[in-house]
Amino acid sequence: MSLKLEPVKPIPALVALALGIVIWFMVPVPDGVSPNAWHLLALFVATIAAIIGKALPIGAVSIIAISLVALTQVTNPGNPKAALADALSGFSNELIWLIGISIMVSQSLNKTGLGARIGYFMISLFGKRTLGVAYALAFSETVLAPVTPSNTARGGGIIHPIMQSIADSFGSKPERGSTEKIGRYLALVNYNTNPITSAMFITATAPNPLIVSLIYEGSGTQLSWGMWAIAAFVPALVSLLLMPLVIYFLYPPQIKRTPDAPQFARAQMQALGPLALAEKITLGVFALLLFLWAGVPAMIFGDAFSVSPTTAAFVGLSILLLTGVLQWDEVLKNKGAWDTVVWFSALVMMAGFLGKLGLVSWLALTVGNGIDSLGLSWVVGMLILVLVYVYSHYFFASTTAHITAMFAAFFAAGMALGAPPMLLALTLGFSSSLMMSLTHYGTGTAPIIFGSGYTTLGEWWKTGFVVSVVNLAVWFYLGGLWWKVLGYW
Repeated sequence: MSLKLEPVKPIPALVALALGIVIWFMVPVPDGVSPNAWHLLALFVATIAAIIGKALPIGAVSIIAISLVALTQVTNPGNPKAALADALSGFSNELIWLIGISIMVSQSLNKTGLGARIGYFMISLFGKRTLGVAYALAFSETVLAPVTPSNTARGGGIIHPIMQSIADSFGSKPERGSTEKIGRYLALVNYNTNPITSAMFITATAPNPLIVSLIYEGSGTQLSWGMWAIAAFVPALVSLLLMPLVIYFLYPPQIKRTPDAPQFARAQMQALGPLALAEKITLGVFALLLFLWAGVPAMIFGDAFSVSPTTAAFVGLSILLLTGVLQWDEVLKNKGAWDTVVWFSALVMMAGFLGKLGLVSWLALTVGNGIDSLGLSWVVGMLILVLVYVYSHYFFASTTAHITAMFAAFFAAGMALGAPPMLLALTLGFSSSLMMSLTHYGTGTAPIIFGSGYTTLGEWWKTGFVVSVVNLAVWFYLGGLWWKVLGYW
């Protein structure tokens, strides 16, 4: 029997290889940068190029990156054992395991049907008008966001099928002349909710802990789960209220009233049956996780009773395994979770050593001096950095690759301009999710919803751009004021 091989894609691989070779061997090492740092940059750029070009799946690219860091000894010349330890150091990062374990925990939402039940319950309450259905979808996803680190699973795997069933119940098919009834509008709301909810919690999308790690390495500022959630609450609430209205104005649905939607939702809930024991256990686990992640025990009893967010995630998974809600085989088969642990470890390791070897600070100083030479205040300089950072997402098909490639340098550049560290950290951190709205390839949720056929490419991109402007205005101005009230800067 002949085995069909699926090797690396040659063109993206050759582009990545060429970039790495050019930077390593042909570009002179700048003054103020060590050769080791420059060589690690060559490996880093090649890795990001391979991820963007999809030369191999991101996990496979990350394994190769770990191998090259260990083999070339760029972090520890002349010491192969130490270089290997450096290459594997990302696996000891607790934030990586927080996301990996949380993805495993979130399997229970789909398995038990609790996620769908929450969505239909919201629609049964608010679904008498099309706008109400839109808000029900948005707030259903918000409820699920703290415990679903895969924004793709949340927006594409749980909420999107509910949105499709609602559209279908009103005869709105994914085809011209039919989708305009209600499907196009709900699909656009379905997707543009996802970037907002992803910004709301550290555990709402996989790259957020990477941002927390980069902020800590760049400024020494430690963002807790509770601090992040409180900072996001007010601007996120305003964005969630405005976004369905903005899309309603851009592409108003032909069907404005949906008196049958609550009845349809109740029928779907009835088909799910009464709340099962597995759902009750899952609900209890999620309540416990929110209780621990928010730091409530430490607030009541003191710091001695604080529980690490990662420890809490392990406890939640343990309960689900002990009670049989999840089976170990199901956890083992969760490729997304294990894949996240691998690629996250590699990218965090490389980004971390770029900082330790001084390359990020050099790049930040270079960018900062360039903006400073224009004679701009730190406010204008910071705004330019944020806008360039966000709208460069048109060139990225991976939010993770974008953040890994640009966040640390832009954060350090903003610091060099004199921007308050916490204001800059929160603005760039939340923008890292909000930028997902721009394209039909901006994050994993996008191809699922766009691919269902309810909108054209033009409708998608126009909506994404308009929503991005509204969101950035809300989070930059209202968010900045809210963080000032909180005393964060």
